[in-house]
Amino acid sequence: MKPKSLVNIGDYNRTDILRILDNAAQFKANPNRNLLEHRVCATLFFEPSTRTRLSFETAVNRLRGRIIGFSDAATSSSSKGESLKDTIMMAANYADIVVMRHHLEGSARYASEISPVPIVNAGDGANQHPTQTLLDMFSIYETQGTLENLTITIVGDLKYGRAVHSLIEGMADFRPTFNFVAPDELKIPEKYKSFCDEKGIAYREFTEFSPEAINSADILYMTRVQRERFTDLMEYEKVKNIYILHNDMLKNSKPTLRVLHPLPRVKEINQDVDDNPKAYYFQQAKNGMFVRQAVICDLLEIEVNEVTEVKKLRKE
Repeated sequence: MKPKSLVNIGDYNRTDILRILDNAAQFKANPNRNLLEHRVCATLFFEPSTRTRLSFETAVNRLRGRIIGFSDAATSSSSKGESLKDTIMMAANYADIVVMRHHLEGSARYASEISPVPIVNAGDGANQHPTQTLLDMFSIYETQGTLENLTITIVGDLKYGRAVHSLIEGMADFRPTFNFVAPDELKIPEKYKSFCDEKGIAYREFTEFSPEAINSADILYMTRVQRERFTDLMEYEKVKNIYILHNDMLKNSKPTLRVLHPLPRVKEINQDVDDNPKAYYFQQAKNGMFVRQAVICDLLEIEVNEVTEVKKLRKE
């Protein structure tokens, strides 16, 4: 029997998501435990990462587990021509769970099909980033007090943004309304609009970063334009700074609005926003550690065994 993995946010249903968020709240209250004592986590990062890799490694360390792996594919045998299959099988020999980021879409699904231990997708190309979505949803619940019936404005790279794609799917059971703000070159792919149509999710598309898109939102989710996804650098130069959020643009927004960003940011959020109480992206990044603690324990079938802290979610 294959172990449970987290490759796509669709691998978790509503009940699974609520369980993860519930456990993440417990870890936020008490992150230092012995739950992973004598367990080993392999982190295989074929693409660069700061927050995702460090938060996974900190999550394991705070639970008294051990970390092996690499943060640069050039230091691994893949630089010698070793296949992804062989790298995964070797890592699975040494670890109880494997966290993997790879530039190829579908690589994490393939790894989950051959690995004898759970695989966590830490980003596969422009496809999915499910733990980012879970920490986003945790941050949304934490700031809004609910996941239900929220208006979420997503701005920037909606074509290649794997965090965007995962968030759309992750919120599907909570009746959101989406405002998609993107230039024609980076508009939301048709498959995700079809997904919204099938799920009865309301959405609007904008090419202008208008006051309407900001002021109607409960969550303003900014994204960077990802240079690494472009094959034509002229196209990148054309759109790289097309939307920039400044502090004065938030003056008529809802008092409860929070600005999120999966980070890293480049210029799409001006630093004058940082001191605004509506800015929540640094706290959002911190929440990644608690959510990833919850995911790792969930996949390893380790009980958290503390009083739940997000019980309201289960009633919604």
